[in-house]
Amino acid sequence: MSDLKTPLLDELEKGAWPSFVKDLKTMADKKPMVKDLLRQLEKSYTDKRGYWKHGGLVGVMGYGGGVIGRYSALPDEFPGVSHFHTVRVNQPSGWFYTADALNELLDIWDEHGSGLLNMHGSTGDLVFLGTVTDELEPTFRALTAKDWDLGGSGSDLRTPSCCVGPARCQNACYDTLALTYDLTHKYQDELHRPMFNYKFKIKMSGCPNDCTAAIARSDLGIIGIWKDDIQVDQAAFAEYVDSGMDIQGAVVDKCPTKCISVEGKEIKIDNSDCVKCMHCINTLPKALKVGKERGAAIVLGAKAPIVEGALFGSVMVPFMKMDDFEELHDLIERIWEFWDEHGKNRERIGECVERVGLANFIEGIGLEPIPQMIKEPRDNPYIFYEEYYEEE
Repeated sequence: MSDLKTPLLDELEKGAWPSFVKDLKTMADKKPMVKDLLRQLEKSYTDKRGYWKHGGLVGVMGYGGGVIGRYSALPDEFPGVSHFHTVRVNQPSGWFYTADALNELLDIWDEHGSGLLNMHGSTGDLVFLGTVTDELEPTFRALTAKDWDLGGSGSDLRTPSCCVGPARCQNACYDTLALTYDLTHKYQDELHRPMFNYKFKIKMSGCPNDCTAAIARSDLGIIGIWKDDIQVDQAAFAEYVDSGMDIQGAVVDKCPTKCISVEGKEIKIDNSDCVKCMHCINTLPKALKVGKERGAAIVLGAKAPIVEGALFGSVMVPFMKMDDFEELHDLIERIWEFWDEHGKNRERIGECVERVGLANFIEGIGLEPIPQMIKEPRDNPYIFYEEYYEEE
């Protein structure tokens, strides 16, 4: 490392938080590729410009996705990173790994790549960072020999991902792990062979806390919800009162619809006004639980800003039972069929819905229009409230 001079990157090691530069320097002693990665990165900081080129036709036999081509724009100066491809590995549901599985993956990547990992990418994949073209097929063979598979990339179904669900969370309204496993296996062609207009992400959260941020980061979000009343343990609630907890300030005043009141040591909830924000359940977990009639809300169209601005998902189905997944499969395939017929190249499904109009879209996929489908109720010209008439 004595020949490696990175004064600008060194500054990033001086903060209070762990630095990726320190990790890269550790790897640079073992991998010449990482040493050139640091050199190129230092030049980028000095020149205030990036030196990566993305894209190109790289991949593994039979798959159209799973590998992101990346090349140095200065291969003569930094030959170690002339190729620096990324390999996306399909992660286990809920990101549960055994120690043996992790060691298996690390051994494969130490042999065939830079040894650098990203756990996990924004879509959810385990990401192997940095290898050369000649090592892609050997990496793929080593992974599949151990029953691992590649994730999605490009204009295909991206690797479905989920929260820990019922494995560790009492609020889970359906089995997110089982659904992720089901969708991953059912839609193998769509995952590995790009055939869509653009990327399509599916994220599953077990409750409205939405720990996968499905409402904002997935084309199709499947968010657990319940239809009946919040379950209340009044004895446990009385214990919160006896403990001196500020129930009024911490819970009652923060209810967005003011549907909670307290009489003595008893909590009252007007469930007809509850919007399932989860604040009271999160604050009083020993006294309150989600209801018993559980399923999921299906939201569609979220994305981060790239060509157009960011979009939140719009509710398509406010409640769907998740006892089996056939109804969901049918909905997904109708959405894809409409998108295939009406979408434009590199147009996300949310952008397509905005362009063709929500009314045309829901008619096209065979859903009946209902009030819960609207994003901004008081701005929607098709929804009227009595107070609107009164104001006018």
